[in-house]
Amino acid sequence: MAKYILGFHGSPATSPADLEGSMEQWIAWYKGMGAAVSDMGNPAGPSKTIGANGRVTATNGNALTGYSILEAKSLDDAISMARGCPIYAAGGSVEVAELMPM
Repeated sequence: MAKYILGFHGSPATSPADLEGSMEQWIAWYKGMGAAVSDMGNPAGPSKTIGANGRVTATNGNALTGYSILEAKSLDDAISMARGCPIYAAGGSVEVAELMPM
């Protein structure tokens, strides 16, 4: 089985009530995937982008807001698991990429 990183893009919950409800959905989603979840990951804080010229700019639009790592048979299998992610309810998206062994 290969490992896949899920990069979450979208706004995190803003109020304690939203956060509590959101966490219940995330935990249920992770439990539903069982052993496929090798690292639940973490949310990400504010970010900036560093260009090749060394210039630092604010990240525009599709900022990374968290990640998780799954084990799956294929990219399509990982995508199928990502389809149930709670971030979609908040208008977010999930980027799925295979982690290449080194």
